[in-house]
Amino acid sequence: MDIQSKLKELSEKIDLMKEQILTEEATKTAFVLPFINLLGYDIFNPTEVVPEFTADVGLKKGEKVDYAIFQDNIPILIMECKHWVESLDTHSSQLIRYFHASKSRFALLTNGIEYRFYTDLEEKNKMDNKPFLEFTITHLKDSIVNEISKFHKSNFDVTKILNNASSLKYTQEIKKVFSSELVKTSPEFTRFFASKVYSGRLTERVMEQFSELVHKAINQLISDKVNDRLQSALNKETEQQIEENIEEVEVSKVNTTEEELDGFKIVVAILRRNIAHERIFYRDTQSYFGILLDNNNRKPLCRLHLSGGKKYLGLIEENKKEIKVHIETIDDIYAHQEALLQTVTYYD
Repeated sequence: MDIQSKLKELSEKIDLMKEQILTEEATKTAFVLPFINLLGYDIFNPTEVVPEFTADVGLKKGEKVDYAIFQDNIPILIMECKHWVESLDTHSSQLIRYFHASKSRFALLTNGIEYRFYTDLEEKNKMDNKPFLEFTITHLKDSIVNEISKFHKSNFDVTKILNNASSLKYTQEIKKVFSSELVKTSPEFTRFFASKVYSGRLTERVMEQFSELVHKAINQLISDKVNDRLQSALNKETEQQIEENIEEVEVSKVNTTEEELDGFKIVVAILRRNIAHERIFYRDTQSYFGILLDNNNRKPLCRLHLSGGKKYLGLIEENKKEIKVHIETIDDIYAHQEALLQTVTYYD
């Protein structure tokens, strides 16, 4: 089972069980430990996952963080856990102390549902105040799953994660700012757009008028963009349905010949050197005998024109344009095997 499926399974478990999870310890057992486990770490191996990890800070002794994940005897991620009903907003300062003492480059604050990953982008060995990765496990997007997978034991690479952390962090913050502006535009946001379109002095009265106009314009623009994407998707779906209907009509009128099937076998014999034969299909039409990759008519491999007076092999160029070459018999297909193998590279 891949990490996306495991996250979905954990998410469903959390929705089902959370009302029965009454303590912080129960949250760790039911929600947090399964999360650590799906990242590939053995929660029963004390050399990989250390509970109550000691992170003494200065004169303060006995300071412990809930979990530390180790790799090659080095802590790579420290975790502080709270009860799932608790807000995480007031607990990051505690984690900051642990971060400096542990020498780990990554820290995680979680209540088993919300997850906030931190590092030290702004000042080395000092945990940033804001996380670079933040998500709610019950509302995951594919892009976030990809970021979570970088912390999997089999993928973990400090440098790669850090290289992407800055982009993640500031992209996330920009999205938060923009989201708040969609709810209520700030004076700075309003002034920026008003100054672009209004030549007069931006008095208080003008700013009040533009505050409403900017808010309306931005939200309307986003709505239009969403509608355009939906309409485009609907149009593509309609076009595909029409194509499939046409193909069904054509198929009902064609008679596939033995020669065409023999030609198909020759093409399969050539192409199976680079791709599995199960990926090669044919569709016979009134105009030609088409050979496709993955049974997808947008991935033509070649076409056989064998029903007329002359026989042709239709080779497909990278721009999907067909070039017909004359063949005397289907055995002449072997003379064009390099061109056929080249066509596969356009799709794989």
